[in-house]
Amino acid sequence: MKHIKTYYKRTLDINGNHIIVEGPVDSKTLKQYTFDSGLVAFRMPSKQFIAIQEIADLEEGRIIICRDKNNIIGYTTYLYPDPLERWSDGQLPYLLELGAIEISADYRAMGLGKAMLELSMLDDMMEDYIIITTEYYWHWDLKNSGLDVFEYKKIMQKMMAAGGMEVFSTDDPEITSHPANCLMARIGNRITNDQIQAFDNIRFQNRFFL
Repeated sequence: MKHIKTYYKRTLDINGNHIIVEGPVDSKTLKQYTFDSGLVAFRMPSKQFIAIQEIADLEEGRIIICRDKNNIIGYTTYLYPDPLERWSDGQLPYLLELGAIEISADYRAMGLGKAMLELSMLDDMMEDYIIITTEYYWHWDLKNSGLDVFEYKKIMQKMMAAGGMEVFSTDDPEITSHPANCLMARIGNRITNDQIQAFDNIRFQNRFFL
């Protein structure tokens, strides 16, 4: 499956700052910018910056960023699912995972997550994909948000809905291990019934699941 990446860019005026939302960007572009020290959700910022550069150069990889001048303050990643997770079963070339979405603490509650997701879906090629995201409460910044897991879940689901994502049921053990976890997906409008069936077969691998 050929992965064509069409670049988009938007400028948001937030509190007098001009925030750029753009992508997909390649590693060469990323290296021109700095990576905010508040982007700490997954690993040390310096290491995470290297990780998203590597994703950007994957054939299927897509990195959407938001930046304040030349400082990256948020990012979203799209790539094939981790080979160690069930979502890679069948190696479906039309299944992409929204692997991470992060915004630096000083820039939250500004609608930047929603803006990145909306920009991601401007590309018509996304209609050829099923985009999934696995939401696990242990990845959420509950401490600094002051929210409980279910309040945070509502916020995450509302944000993901901006990118056309909907909740899908599954018997995946990691998802079902806690009621705050969930699977969300966006089915592109050129996805066939056979492709949807293959996705359903991955979602449900326990035939006794009700």
